[in-house]
Amino acid sequence: MKLQEMIGLAVYEVEEGNEIGKIVDILLDSNWNITGIELEGKTFFSSHVKVVAWEDIVAYGEDAVMIRSKESIVKADTDHIPYTFLLGKNKLKDLQVLTASGTILGRVSDVYFDQKLGNTIVALEISDGLVTDLIEGRKWLPCSEGMSIGENSVLVPAMSEERLQKAINIVNG
Repeated sequence: MKLQEMIGLAVYEVEEGNEIGKIVDILLDSNWNITGIELEGKTFFSSHVKVVAWEDIVAYGEDAVMIRSKESIVKADTDHIPYTFLLGKNKLKDLQVLTASGTILGRVSDVYFDQKLGNTIVALEISDGLVTDLIEGRKWLPCSEGMSIGENSVLVPAMSEERLQKAINIVNG
C-alpha cells in the first residue's frame, strides 16, 4: 500500500462506528516506521494537530481506517513530530534522493509499506520529473540499511541506483 492512498481516507472509531474525520497526513520516524496519522482540523495559528498513534489503529483498508475510540485522538505539537509524509517542515514527499557518492536519483513521490509487516516502510517511489515519468515510469527503491532522512534530502548508500526498479513492475507484478 502507498501512503498517498491513505491520505483522504475516512477514519472511524469502532466503539460506536462514527466517522471522526479524514486523514490529511502520515507521521513517520527516522527508523522508517509509520508512527501515526494526522486528522483534518488544524487551525492556521496553532502549532497543534490532531493525531492518532499507530498502536491505536485497529484496521485499515482501501476505504477506511478504524481506530479504537475517540479517546485515541490526541493533540500533538508539530515541533515534536519528527517527519511527515505530505505536509509540514520535515515532509518526506518531494525530498531529493541522493546517493552517498553524490548521484541524484530523483525525488520522493510516494512511500510503500506492507500491511503484513505492520508500520515499516519497505520502499520509496522516486520521480525523475513529469517527462521522464511519462516515458520511463517512476522508479521503486527498496529501503535498506544506511538510508537516512536529512533536512534537504534522503541519503541512500552508494550503488543504490543499481537497486532501482520500475514501480509499475513491482505494483502490477
